[in-house]
Amino acid sequence: MANFARTDRVAQQMQREIAELVRLEINDPRVRLVTITGVEVAGDYSHAKVFFTRLDGKHAEAQKGLDRASGFLRSQLSRSLKLRIMPQLHFVYDVSVERGSQLSQLIDQAVASDKQHTDKSE
Repeated sequence: MANFARTDRVAQQMQREIAELVRLEINDPRVRLVTITGVEVAGDYSHAKVFFTRLDGKHAEAQKGLDRASGFLRSQLSRSLKLRIMPQLHFVYDVSVERGSQLSQLIDQAVASDKQHTDKSE
């Protein structure tokens, strides 16, 4: 059970480090406006899924930029994280932010519609 807690701590540290590296070190314009939303590390530390979102919707472009920078990011991580095995980085677009925005809009529409029906009946 302690092993899972360690992978969670490593994932959180990786998320912080990768976010900082993307913000400060990567000059690729495809990676601008990218937010790292989470990291999942495999139990054997061989692979890590890095979840990201991009507010302007150009996630395919950002995916290519992140994939191209993965070697650089991995080498920089190996300097700051003291792990015997540095995981391979796999970037995955995180749709949860987009879905949350859509759900919020639907709720706003439902509330507005309900208010219109309430105002008409009075």
